[in-house]
Formats: sequence, C-alpha cells, structure tokens
Amino acid sequence: MIKFKREFPLYIKLILLLIALIITAATLLYTNYVVKQIQAREKKIATLYARGLEYVANSDEPEKDYTFIFENIIQDIDFPLILSDKDNNIDLTSTTQIRNIELDTTWPIEKRKSYLQNLIKKMDKAHPPIIITYNDTIILGKIHYGDSWLVEQLKYYPFIQLLIASAFIFLAYFGFSYVKRNEQSKIWIGLSKETAHQLGTPLSSLMGWIELLKINFDNPDKVMDLISEVENDLERLQKVADRFSKIGSLPELRKEDLVIIINRVIDYFERRIPQSGKNIELRLITENATKKKEYFALINSGLFEWVLENLTKNSIDAIESKNGTIVYKLSSDDKHIYLDVIDTGKGIDMKFRKEIFRPGFSTKKRGWGLGLSLAKRIIEEYHNGKIFVKSSSPNKGSVMRIVLKKAN
Repeated sequence: MIKFKREFPLYIKLILLLIALIITAATLLYTNYVVKQIQAREKKIATLYARGLEYVANSDEPEKDYTFIFENIIQDIDFPLILSDKDNNIDLTSTTQIRNIELDTTWPIEKRKSYLQNLIKKMDKAHPPIIITYNDTIILGKIHYGDSWLVEQLKYYPFIQLLIASAFIFLAYFGFSYVKRNEQSKIWIGLSKETAHQLGTPLSSLMGWIELLKINFDNPDKVMDLISEVENDLERLQKVADRFSKIGSLPELRKEDLVIIINRVIDYFERRIPQSGKNIELRLITENATKKKEYFALINSGLFEWVLENLTKNSIDAIESKNGTIVYKLSSDDKHIYLDVIDTGKGIDMKFRKEIFRPGFSTKKRGWGLGLSLAKRIIEEYHNGKIFVKSSSPNKGSVMRIVLKKAN
C-alpha cells in the first residue's frame, strides 16, 4: 500500500556533490588568480631592484649617493631574495644581498654557502633569476627570489577550503539523513497509532452492539437491526486490515466512480458524527446539477477513501461550534477531475499551509500529524494527482483540493 523510502534521495546526493565541486573549483580558481597577482607584484619589485643596480653600475657618477633609491625599493621586498654574481656566488658579509632569509650565523661559512646554493636552485626552479647587466652585454650578477610568506600560505588555502567544504557536505549529508530518519520514525509511530485508532473505533462499536444484543435477545426486530450494525463494523474492520496488510506493495488502480466513493464516506461519518455531540451536515454537490456528468478516475478505492476520511476528520476537528457544514464539490474539465472538501471550520494559519503535509506536524493537542502526510503520499505518489490547500480564511473555513486525471 504505502512504500516508505529509507534511502537518502539521489538528487540530494548529487546536489551536495555539485556544491562541493563548485566550492572547490571556485576556491582553486580564485586562489590561483590571487597567487598570480602577488607573484607578478613580487617579480616587479625584484626587477625594479635589478634595474636599480644596473642604473648604478652604468652611471657616469659613481660617487653619487643612491642609497635612498635602494632603501625605498628594499622596503617593499617582503619575499626571500638573494643577490649573487654571475656564477651564483654570494658575499656572506653583505647585509643587502640576502633578504628575508633566516640564516644561522653560528654555522660554518661552507655550510651557510651550501644552504644558500641549495636555496638558489629551488628559487630558480620556481622563478627564473633576473639578470643584472652592464651596458646590456656584461653580466654583473643575478637576483634570485622565492615566494613570500603570504603566497606560501595561499597555496594551502584551497586544501583548507576543501576540508571546510567536505565538512559542510558531511554535516549536510548526515543532517539530512537524521531528518529523514526522524521523519521515518514519526511516520511509523504515527502509522502504529493510526492502526490502533482505526481498529479501535469499530471494535468499541462491536462491544457496544454485543451488550445491546444481550439486552434485546428476545426482540427479533431489534436484534436484526443490531446485526446489521455489527456487519457494518465487521466490514470496516476488514477494510482497515486490508489497508494495513498491503504496506510496502503498489496499490491496484481501477476505474471508479468518485460519486459512489464520496457517498460511502458520507454515510460512514453521518452514523458517527452524532456521537461527538456535533450537528454537522455532510453533502455532495457537482458543478452542474441539471446536467448529469460522470466522474470516473483510476484509483484504489480503499486508499482514496482513507484520504477522504482523513480530510473529513480534520474538517470535523476544525469545526469548533456545534453546528457546521462539510461539502464535497466535484467539478471537471477535459483532462482532470477536481474534488474540493469545503468546511466551515476555524481555517488554517497561513504560516502552517506548507507544513501541514509534513510527517509529525500537528496543531492539535491530541494527534500525531500523520493523516495529511499519508494523504499526500497516496494522492501524489500512487495516483499521480495533487492535493493542496486551495483557500482558507480565519474562522470561515478551508478548502482542500484534490486533482486527479480522468479515466478513459
């Protein structure tokens, strides 16, 4: 009858995977762009330093003080930089040839030179050295430079973002899984209570009929009336058992007359509403009383009756006064049949209109919020129809609409 899905929906998995891929791709592209921009800036500074050295070497005024030029350039150097001669030799006594490199001065000179030579190889592999020339022909030296601390950190940024994205996907996945498991739990708990309720009503009636039979055993006419009621309740028990015995299997759909089914539901409730102390009129109307129309649809009568019973119970509960009306209005067009269940109850709050079909949701003090959830599943998943709140006004009533395809 009703098949509950336990698996995590495939489309949710695909959406989460797509989000992860988008986050990862966007992070990688943006980080790569930022790194390129910073590296271009650092190369520009290193080139400016090299051109400054060339300017001094080629100047006709060797005694002129150019210190202020290099101090301003050097201040912008926040990345590792080594100034060597054309053969990559380094003057360890100079304080300007090595920038932003921690070098242990307690090491022997050879060890320091070896360390710097290895560093130069790594720098040149990442960034080609900038050549310093004299008169554009004679090589005076080379500037070797590496990435700044900021660039090095940015290289790890995509991995951090990927971890964050993975954590997000993980939490979202298990969050949705928890919600689905919680929803399924509410459904099964509610279904158990619904079963007990559905069985309890006719069983209570049967117990009452049995007591009346004992009292009126010597009155044949009264006994026959009571037996008729017993048969009705036994038929009801059979119908309930049939509904719940088919959980997990697809329902069989047949061409049925909705007028007959609606009248059957009306008859069932007309016998039981007086027991609630209310005076509620139930009636069926069609769009054109003067012209007979047929309302046939492919449905499972047992399940469709269950839907109407749930809608009717909700309408009865919504009518808080002793008097009220529930109208079942049938209309149609070329392709569809429309069934409106109209009541004169308290209406549905706007903020709850999308929530009322969610399993476990209920505004009643007593109830488990399963009826409309089951109704939605039955109509939309098994009858390819629609069910929704067509309209509702505070203290004026609600209109629940069911849309079904016409049977050929």
